[in-house]
Amino acid sequence: MTSAGLILNDVRLAIGGRTLFDGLCLCIAPGEIVTLMGESGSGKSSLIAYICGSLDTEFDVRGSVTLDGQDMGPLPIERRRIGVMFQDDVLFAHMSVGENLAFAVPPGVTRSERQTRVNDALVEADLDGFAARNPATLSGGQKARVALMRALLAEPRAMLLDEPFSRLDATLRERVRNFAFSTIKRRNIPALLVTHDRQDKSDHVITL
Repeated sequence: MTSAGLILNDVRLAIGGRTLFDGLCLCIAPGEIVTLMGESGSGKSSLIAYICGSLDTEFDVRGSVTLDGQDMGPLPIERRRIGVMFQDDVLFAHMSVGENLAFAVPPGVTRSERQTRVNDALVEADLDGFAARNPATLSGGQKARVALMRALLAEPRAMLLDEPFSRLDATLRERVRNFAFSTIKRRNIPALLVTHDRQDKSDHVITL
């Protein structure tokens, strides 16, 4: 079996003596999107936190997470290079759209190259000319696209999607979901989407 991609091996999460799930195994290849479904309280968001390295220490955890063959367990959150897209866009209100995007570009990039990457991201998100806009003036769908591009500008090796479309109306949710899926696939990044919405279908669907 190849080690490329995001692999969860025999993961168990429990808290306060209650097991949320046990024996979870996933292998997500580069460019593949797997949807993990479950009701509220089933441990979906806790799993996201575990993978990216922000899970509270009160949880009892077993199993392992590897990304491209590297064990994520010993690494702090900032070294895992795992992007996350949440329900809320979490854009910085005191920054313009362009500044939000520029903030995510890795250090060591020249100012002109940083600006080029920001402009390219806006074009890809169909938001050309929005760099100076205040995030508060954007629609829900526009905010979601900016949030996705900001996560991708950080050059993640994997993406985690924590019900990022749930606050959008049905028509907009489908459009933003299609944009997110196609963009992630073009970048050839393994992605895990956790949701309770059965419309959020991807390459594979697993239920907790």
